[in-house]
Amino acid sequence: MCVDSAPPPPSRVTRRGVLAGAAALAGTAAALSAAPSAAAAPGHAPESTGAAARVGDLVIEGGTLLDPATGAVTEDAVVVIRAGVVREAGARARVEVPDDAPRLDAHGRWVLPGLVDAHIHLNTAAEAREAVRQGATSARSGSTNFYQDIAVRELARQAPDVAPRLRAAGVFVTPDLGDTVLADPDLTPLARLKGGVRSAEALRRVVEVNLARGADVIKTRVNERAGLPEQDPLAQVYSYEQLSGIVAAARRGGKGVLCHSYSARGCDDAVRAGIRSLEHGVFVSERTLYDMRRRGTYFTPTLTAIAGLADSPNPVLAERGRRYLPVLKEAVRTAHLMGVALVAGTDSSGGRIEPIGREVELMHASGLSALDAIRAATTRSAQLLDLQRTVGRLARGFAGDAIVVDGDPLADVSVLRTPLRVVRAGLTLW
Repeated sequence: MCVDSAPPPPSRVTRRGVLAGAAALAGTAAALSAAPSAAAAPGHAPESTGAAARVGDLVIEGGTLLDPATGAVTEDAVVVIRAGVVREAGARARVEVPDDAPRLDAHGRWVLPGLVDAHIHLNTAAEAREAVRQGATSARSGSTNFYQDIAVRELARQAPDVAPRLRAAGVFVTPDLGDTVLADPDLTPLARLKGGVRSAEALRRVVEVNLARGADVIKTRVNERAGLPEQDPLAQVYSYEQLSGIVAAARRGGKGVLCHSYSARGCDDAVRAGIRSLEHGVFVSERTLYDMRRRGTYFTPTLTAIAGLADSPNPVLAERGRRYLPVLKEAVRTAHLMGVALVAGTDSSGGRIEPIGREVELMHASGLSALDAIRAATTRSAQLLDLQRTVGRLARGFAGDAIVVDGDPLADVSVLRTPLRVVRAGLTLW
Protein backbone atom coordinates (compact mmCIF):
# COMPACT_ATOMS: atom_id res chain seq x y z
CA MET A 1 0.00 0.00 0.00
CA CYS A 2 1.27 3.44 -0.86
CA VAL A 3 0.43 6.87 0.40
CA ASP A 4 -0.62 9.89 -1.59
CA SER A 5 2.50 11.18 -3.32
CA ALA A 6 1.38 14.80 -3.08
CA PRO A 7 3.30 16.97 -0.58
CA PRO A 8 1.68 17.53 2.80
CA PRO A 9 -0.66 20.50 2.96
CA PRO A 10 1.02 23.67 4.27
CA SER A 11 -1.69 24.13 6.89
CA ARG A 12 -0.78 26.90 9.31
CA VAL A 13 -3.23 25.56 11.88
CA THR A 14 -1.79 22.06 11.64
CA ARG A 15 1.77 23.27 12.01
CA ARG A 16 0.92 25.45 14.99
CA GLY A 17 -0.95 22.63 16.67
CA VAL A 18 1.76 20.06 16.08
CA LEU A 19 4.55 22.29 17.34
CA ALA A 20 2.49 23.43 20.31
CA GLY A 21 2.17 19.79 21.28
CA ALA A 22 5.91 19.31 20.89
CA ALA A 23 6.56 22.32 23.13
CA ALA A 24 4.25 20.89 25.76
CA LEU A 25 6.07 17.54 25.70
CA ALA A 26 9.47 19.22 25.84
CA GLY A 27 8.43 21.60 28.61
CA THR A 28 9.92 24.54 26.75
CA ALA A 29 7.12 26.99 27.50
CA ALA A 30 7.50 26.38 31.22
CA ALA A 31 11.28 26.67 30.93
CA LEU A 32 10.96 30.00 29.17
CA SER A 33 8.64 31.45 31.79
CA ALA A 34 10.85 30.13 34.60
CA ALA A 35 14.16 31.28 33.12
CA PRO A 36 16.05 33.61 35.45
CA SER A 37 15.75 37.31 34.90
CA ALA A 38 18.68 39.39 33.78
CA ALA A 39 19.23 40.83 37.20
CA ALA A 40 19.70 37.39 38.73
CA ALA A 41 23.39 37.06 37.91
CA PRO A 42 26.35 39.12 36.69
CA GLY A 43 26.61 39.26 32.95
CA HIS A 44 22.87 39.10 32.32
CA ALA A 45 21.20 41.74 30.22
CA PRO A 46 17.87 43.23 31.29
CA GLU A 47 14.91 40.94 30.78
CA SER A 48 13.55 41.37 27.28
CA THR A 49 9.92 41.50 26.33
CA GLY A 50 7.99 39.54 23.75
CA ALA A 51 9.94 37.03 21.66
CA ALA A 52 13.22 38.95 21.64
CA ALA A 53 16.16 36.85 22.78
CA ARG A 54 17.84 37.52 26.10
CA VAL A 55 21.48 38.31 25.43
CA GLY A 56 24.19 39.81 27.56
CA ASP A 57 27.22 42.07 27.79
CA LEU A 58 30.27 40.52 29.41
CA VAL A 59 34.04 40.87 29.64
CA ILE A 60 36.01 37.67 30.17
CA GLU A 61 39.42 38.76 31.33
CA GLY A 62 42.78 37.41 32.40
CA GLY A 63 42.53 33.88 31.03
CA THR A 64 44.57 32.05 28.41
CA LEU A 65 42.58 32.16 25.17
CA LEU A 66 42.71 29.30 22.66
CA ASP A 67 41.61 29.86 19.08
CA PRO A 68 40.88 26.39 17.61
CA ALA A 69 40.95 27.72 14.04
CA THR A 70 44.58 28.81 14.19
CA GLY A 71 45.84 27.04 17.29
CA ALA A 72 46.94 30.42 18.65
CA VAL A 73 47.28 30.69 22.42
CA THR A 74 47.01 34.16 23.98
CA GLU A 75 47.89 34.68 27.63
CA ASP A 76 46.25 37.38 29.75
CA ALA A 77 43.52 37.65 27.13
CA VAL A 78 40.32 39.66 27.12
CA VAL A 79 37.06 38.76 25.35
CA VAL A 80 34.52 41.57 25.05
CA ILE A 81 30.94 40.48 24.39
CA ARG A 82 28.24 43.01 23.54
CA ALA A 83 24.58 42.00 23.04
CA GLY A 84 25.60 38.36 22.88
CA VAL A 85 28.25 38.82 20.16
CA VAL A 86 32.03 39.04 20.44
CA ARG A 87 33.20 42.58 19.76
CA GLU A 88 36.91 42.03 20.46
CA ALA A 89 39.15 39.20 21.64
CA GLY A 90 42.90 39.07 22.16
CA ALA A 91 45.78 40.25 24.30
CA ARG A 92 44.79 42.78 26.95
CA ALA A 93 47.09 45.45 25.52
CA ARG A 94 45.25 45.32 22.19
CA VAL A 95 41.67 45.25 23.43
CA GLU A 96 39.64 48.22 24.52
CA VAL A 97 37.86 47.11 27.67
CA PRO A 98 34.54 48.84 28.39
CA ASP A 99 33.95 50.10 31.91
CA ASP A 100 30.23 49.39 32.00
CA ALA A 101 30.17 45.63 31.29
CA PRO A 102 30.13 42.90 33.96
CA ARG A 103 33.40 41.01 34.43
CA LEU A 104 34.19 37.31 34.52
CA ASP A 105 37.61 36.74 36.07
CA ALA A 106 39.43 33.94 34.22
CA HIS A 107 42.93 34.43 35.66
CA GLY A 108 44.75 31.11 35.90
CA ARG A 109 42.14 29.46 33.63
CA TRP A 110 41.82 28.69 29.92
CA VAL A 111 39.08 30.19 27.76
CA LEU A 112 37.67 28.44 24.69
CA PRO A 113 34.65 28.92 22.44
CA GLY A 114 31.57 26.99 23.48
CA LEU A 115 31.63 23.39 22.23
CA VAL A 116 29.36 21.80 19.63
CA ASP A 117 27.64 18.44 20.11
CA ALA A 118 26.91 17.36 16.53
CA HIS A 119 24.74 14.38 17.50
CA ILE A 120 22.48 14.62 20.52
CA HIS A 121 18.84 13.80 21.28
CA LEU A 122 17.23 16.66 23.22
CA ASN A 123 13.67 15.81 24.15
CA THR A 124 13.13 18.20 27.05
CA ALA A 125 14.08 21.63 28.30
CA ALA A 126 15.84 19.98 31.25
CA GLU A 127 18.07 17.99 28.90
CA ALA A 128 18.83 21.12 26.90
CA ARG A 129 19.85 22.99 30.02
CA GLU A 130 22.12 20.13 31.10
CA ALA A 131 23.80 20.04 27.69
CA VAL A 132 24.66 23.74 27.97
CA ARG A 133 25.84 23.29 31.54
CA GLN A 134 28.35 20.72 30.29
CA GLY A 135 29.70 23.07 27.65
CA ALA A 136 27.64 22.30 24.53
CA THR A 137 26.47 25.76 23.55
CA SER A 138 25.54 24.58 20.04
CA ALA A 139 24.24 21.22 18.84
CA ARG A 140 22.63 19.20 16.09
CA SER A 141 19.70 16.96 16.92
CA GLY A 142 19.78 13.26 16.11
CA SER A 143 15.94 13.33 15.89
CA THR A 144 13.14 13.14 18.44
CA ASN A 145 9.84 11.28 18.49
CA PHE A 146 7.43 14.24 18.46
CA TYR A 147 9.37 17.27 17.14
CA GLN A 148 10.55 18.21 20.64
CA ASP A 149 13.89 19.30 19.17
CA ILE A 150 12.11 21.97 17.13
CA ALA A 151 10.57 23.26 20.35
CA VAL A 152 14.02 23.24 22.01
CA ARG A 153 15.44 25.16 19.07
CA GLU A 154 12.83 27.87 19.56
CA LEU A 155 13.56 27.94 23.30
CA ALA A 156 17.24 28.50 22.50
CA ARG A 157 16.41 31.43 20.27
CA GLN A 158 14.49 33.21 23.00
CA ALA A 159 16.43 32.08 26.08
CA PRO A 160 19.93 31.04 24.95
CA ASP A 161 21.13 30.58 28.52
CA VAL A 162 18.88 27.53 28.95
CA ALA A 163 19.37 25.69 25.65
CA PRO A 164 22.07 25.22 23.02
CA ARG A 165 21.79 26.79 19.59
CA LEU A 166 20.22 23.84 17.78
CA ARG A 167 19.86 22.37 14.31
CA ALA A 168 16.68 20.28 14.60
CA ALA A 169 16.03 17.01 12.75
CA GLY A 170 12.38 16.48 13.62
CA VAL A 171 11.24 12.85 13.47
CA PHE A 172 13.33 9.88 12.38
CA VAL A 173 12.95 8.57 8.83
CA THR A 174 12.85 4.90 9.77
CA PRO A 175 10.84 1.85 8.66
CA ASP A 176 8.85 1.62 11.90
CA LEU A 177 7.64 5.02 13.07
CA GLY A 178 5.77 3.52 16.02
CA ASP A 179 3.86 6.08 18.06
CA THR A 180 5.48 8.91 16.10
CA VAL A 181 2.61 8.66 13.61
CA LEU A 182 0.47 10.16 16.38
CA ALA A 183 2.66 13.27 16.42
CA ASP A 184 1.32 14.71 13.19
CA PRO A 185 -1.93 14.46 11.21
CA ASP A 186 0.12 14.27 8.02
CA LEU A 187 1.92 11.14 9.24
CA THR A 188 -1.12 9.13 10.31
CA PRO A 189 -1.77 7.63 6.83
CA LEU A 190 1.58 5.83 7.21
CA ALA A 191 0.15 3.73 10.04
CA ARG A 192 -1.75 1.70 7.41
CA LEU A 193 1.44 0.55 5.68
CA LYS A 194 1.98 -3.13 6.43
CA GLY A 195 5.64 -3.08 5.47
CA GLY A 196 6.43 0.18 7.21
CA VAL A 197 7.97 3.30 5.70
CA ARG A 198 9.80 1.80 2.75
CA SER A 199 8.18 2.86 -0.51
CA ALA A 200 9.49 5.88 -2.38
CA GLU A 201 6.22 7.69 -1.66
CA ALA A 202 6.27 6.95 2.06
CA LEU A 203 9.91 7.95 2.45
CA ARG A 204 9.30 11.19 0.60
CA ARG A 205 6.25 11.90 2.75
CA VAL A 206 8.19 11.66 6.04
CA VAL A 207 10.92 13.95 4.69
CA GLU A 208 8.39 16.48 3.38
CA VAL A 209 6.42 16.52 6.62
CA ASN A 210 9.64 17.14 8.55
CA LEU A 211 10.49 20.02 6.25
CA ALA A 212 6.99 21.43 6.59
CA ARG A 213 7.38 21.42 10.36
CA GLY A 214 10.65 23.34 10.16
CA ALA A 215 13.36 20.68 10.41
CA ASP A 216 16.87 21.94 9.64
CA VAL A 217 18.27 18.51 8.76
CA ILE A 218 16.89 15.04 8.03
CA LYS A 219 17.88 11.97 10.06
CA THR A 220 17.60 8.45 8.68
CA ARG A 221 19.23 5.06 9.15
CA VAL A 222 20.75 2.30 7.09
CA ASN A 223 21.25 -0.25 9.89
CA GLU A 224 19.43 -1.41 13.01
CA ARG A 225 20.38 -0.07 16.45
CA ALA A 226 23.40 -1.11 18.51
CA GLY A 227 21.80 -0.03 21.79
CA LEU A 228 18.97 -2.59 21.65
CA PRO A 229 20.08 -6.16 22.40
CA GLU A 230 17.32 -7.68 20.26
CA GLN A 231 18.51 -5.83 17.15
CA ASP A 232 21.48 -6.57 14.91
CA PRO A 233 23.43 -3.36 14.17
CA LEU A 234 24.80 -4.93 10.98
CA ALA A 235 21.37 -5.69 9.55
CA GLN A 236 20.51 -3.26 6.76
CA VAL A 237 17.04 -1.67 6.77
CA TYR A 238 17.28 0.65 3.74
CA SER A 239 18.91 0.05 0.36
CA TYR A 240 21.07 2.43 -1.63
CA GLU A 241 18.04 3.28 -3.77
CA GLN A 242 15.88 4.08 -0.73
CA LEU A 243 18.60 6.21 0.83
CA SER A 244 19.06 8.05 -2.46
CA GLY A 245 15.34 8.87 -2.45
CA ILE A 246 15.58 10.28 1.08
CA VAL A 247 18.61 12.39 0.16
CA ALA A 248 16.91 13.67 -3.00
CA ALA A 249 13.77 14.69 -1.09
CA ALA A 250 15.86 16.47 1.53
CA ARG A 251 17.90 18.29 -1.09
CA ARG A 252 14.76 19.57 -2.76
CA GLY A 253 14.07 21.30 0.53
CA GLY A 254 17.66 22.56 0.74
CA LYS A 255 18.59 20.22 3.61
CA GLY A 256 21.25 17.61 4.27
CA VAL A 257 20.92 14.11 5.72
CA LEU A 258 22.65 12.46 8.66
CA CYS A 259 22.57 8.67 8.57
CA HIS A 260 22.78 6.12 11.40
CA SER A 261 25.20 3.50 10.03
CA TYR A 262 27.27 0.53 11.25
CA SER A 263 28.01 -2.11 8.62
CA ALA A 264 30.63 -1.69 5.90
CA ARG A 265 28.03 -2.10 3.15
CA GLY A 266 25.54 0.16 4.90
CA CYS A 267 28.12 2.91 5.33
CA ASP A 268 29.12 2.63 1.69
CA ASP A 269 25.52 2.75 0.45
CA ALA A 270 24.78 5.78 2.61
CA VAL A 271 27.84 7.71 1.45
CA ARG A 272 27.24 6.89 -2.22
CA ALA A 273 23.63 8.03 -1.79
CA GLY A 274 24.92 11.50 -0.90
CA ILE A 275 24.39 11.88 2.85
CA ARG A 276 26.03 14.87 4.49
CA SER A 277 27.31 13.02 7.55
CA LEU A 278 27.88 9.40 8.56
CA GLU A 279 26.87 8.66 12.17
CA HIS A 280 28.57 5.92 14.24
CA GLY A 281 30.22 4.15 11.27
CA VAL A 282 31.95 1.41 13.27
CA PHE A 283 32.78 -0.86 10.33
CA VAL A 284 33.26 1.79 7.67
CA SER A 285 35.84 0.62 5.13
CA GLU A 286 38.90 2.48 3.90
CA ARG A 287 37.36 2.60 0.44
CA THR A 288 34.31 4.35 1.85
CA LEU A 289 36.48 6.72 3.88
CA TYR A 290 38.31 7.64 0.70
CA ASP A 291 34.96 8.33 -0.95
CA MET A 292 33.93 10.44 2.06
CA ARG A 293 37.03 12.58 1.72
CA ARG A 294 36.38 13.02 -2.00
CA ARG A 295 32.74 13.96 -1.47
CA GLY A 296 33.29 16.07 1.65
CA THR A 297 31.12 13.76 3.79
CA TYR A 298 31.51 14.32 7.53
CA PHE A 299 32.08 11.52 10.05
CA THR A 300 30.42 11.65 13.50
CA PRO A 301 31.69 8.50 15.27
CA THR A 302 29.87 9.03 18.62
CA LEU A 303 32.61 7.21 20.51
CA THR A 304 30.98 8.15 23.81
CA ALA A 305 27.86 6.16 22.99
CA ILE A 306 29.79 3.09 21.85
CA ALA A 307 32.05 3.23 24.92
CA GLY A 308 28.92 3.44 27.07
CA LEU A 309 27.68 0.10 25.75
CA ALA A 310 30.62 -1.63 27.41
CA ASP A 311 29.32 -0.51 30.80
CA SER A 312 25.83 -1.87 30.19
CA PRO A 313 24.42 -4.42 32.66
CA ASN A 314 23.05 -6.26 29.63
CA PRO A 315 25.67 -8.84 28.58
CA VAL A 316 24.81 -8.56 24.87
CA LEU A 317 25.30 -4.79 24.88
CA ALA A 318 28.42 -4.97 27.05
CA GLU A 319 30.06 -7.45 24.70
CA ARG A 320 29.00 -5.35 21.72
CA GLY A 321 30.61 -2.28 23.25
CA ARG A 322 33.85 -4.10 24.02
CA ARG A 323 34.09 -5.40 20.45
CA TYR A 324 33.01 -2.23 18.69
CA LEU A 325 35.00 0.44 20.53
CA PRO A 326 38.52 -0.56 19.38
CA VAL A 327 37.25 -1.02 15.82
CA LEU A 328 35.67 2.43 15.85
CA LYS A 329 38.78 4.05 17.35
CA GLU A 330 40.82 2.58 14.50
CA ALA A 331 38.27 3.87 11.99
CA VAL A 332 38.57 7.35 13.53
CA ARG A 333 42.36 7.20 13.39
CA THR A 334 42.30 6.09 9.76
CA ALA A 335 39.72 8.70 8.81
CA HIS A 336 41.83 11.43 10.37
CA LEU A 337 44.97 10.30 8.55
CA MET A 338 43.04 10.23 5.28
CA GLY A 339 41.71 13.77 5.77
CA VAL A 340 38.05 12.95 6.42
CA ALA A 341 36.26 15.70 8.34
CA LEU A 342 35.62 14.41 11.87
CA VAL A 343 33.06 16.00 14.16
CA ALA A 344 32.18 15.35 17.80
CA GLY A 345 28.82 14.04 18.95
CA THR A 346 27.84 12.17 22.10
CA ASP A 347 24.56 10.58 20.90
CA SER A 348 23.18 11.38 24.35
CA SER A 349 19.57 10.26 24.74
CA GLY A 350 17.01 8.96 27.18
CA GLY A 351 17.47 11.76 29.66
CA ARG A 352 21.20 11.13 30.22
CA ILE A 353 23.39 13.91 28.82
CA GLU A 354 27.04 12.99 28.39
CA PRO A 355 29.64 15.77 28.40
CA ILE A 356 30.81 16.69 24.93
CA GLY A 357 34.27 17.00 26.45
CA ARG A 358 34.26 13.22 26.88
CA GLU A 359 33.90 12.80 23.11
CA VAL A 360 36.86 15.12 22.58
CA GLU A 361 38.84 12.99 25.02
CA LEU A 362 37.97 9.77 23.17
CA MET A 363 38.88 11.31 19.82
CA HIS A 364 42.25 12.27 21.25
CA ALA A 365 42.66 8.70 22.52
CA SER A 366 41.91 7.49 18.97
CA GLY A 367 44.95 9.26 17.56
CA LEU A 368 43.96 12.88 16.98
CA SER A 369 46.14 15.59 18.46
CA ALA A 370 44.54 17.53 21.29
CA LEU A 371 44.04 20.51 18.98
CA ASP A 372 42.45 18.44 16.22
CA ALA A 373 40.15 16.75 18.75
CA ILE A 374 39.10 20.20 20.01
CA ARG A 375 38.50 21.32 16.42
CA ALA A 376 36.13 18.36 15.99
CA ALA A 377 33.95 19.94 18.70
CA THR A 378 34.38 23.53 17.52
CA THR A 379 35.38 24.65 14.02
CA ARG A 380 34.70 21.35 12.21
CA SER A 381 31.30 20.84 13.79
CA ALA A 382 30.48 24.49 13.08
CA GLN A 383 31.17 23.84 9.40
CA LEU A 384 28.87 20.82 9.39
CA LEU A 385 26.08 22.86 10.98
CA ASP A 386 26.70 25.74 8.52
CA LEU A 387 27.60 27.94 11.49
CA GLN A 388 31.26 28.49 10.62
CA ARG A 389 30.86 32.28 10.70
CA THR A 390 29.08 32.21 14.05
CA VAL A 391 30.35 29.30 16.13
CA GLY A 392 33.66 27.63 16.96
CA ARG A 393 35.84 30.67 17.69
CA LEU A 394 35.96 33.64 20.02
CA ALA A 395 36.65 36.29 17.41
CA ARG A 396 34.98 39.50 16.32
CA GLY A 397 31.46 38.86 15.03
CA PHE A 398 31.18 35.35 16.47
CA ALA A 399 28.64 34.28 19.07
CA GLY A 400 29.48 35.16 22.66
CA ASP A 401 29.57 31.49 23.69
CA ALA A 402 32.52 30.39 25.81
CA ILE A 403 33.73 27.88 28.35
CA VAL A 404 36.30 28.43 31.07
CA VAL A 405 38.28 25.36 32.13
CA ASP A 406 40.74 24.68 34.91
CA GLY A 407 43.84 23.68 32.98
CA ASP A 408 45.51 23.56 29.60
CA PRO A 409 43.32 21.49 27.24
CA LEU A 410 46.21 21.08 24.83
CA ALA A 411 48.08 19.21 27.56
CA ASP A 412 45.06 17.46 29.10
CA VAL A 413 41.84 17.41 27.08
CA SER A 414 39.96 15.85 30.01
CA VAL A 415 39.53 19.34 31.52
CA LEU A 416 36.85 19.94 28.87
CA ARG A 417 34.56 17.42 30.58
CA THR A 418 33.91 19.72 33.52
CA PRO A 419 33.85 23.41 32.55
CA LEU A 420 34.18 25.78 35.49
CA ARG A 421 31.99 28.40 33.80
CA VAL A 422 29.84 28.44 30.69
CA VAL A 423 28.85 31.59 28.84
CA ARG A 424 26.01 31.53 26.29
CA ALA A 425 25.29 34.65 24.21
CA GLY A 426 27.08 36.76 26.80
CA LEU A 427 25.05 35.27 29.65
CA THR A 428 26.81 33.44 32.46
CA LEU A 429 25.10 30.25 33.52
CA TRP A 430 26.34 30.22 37.12
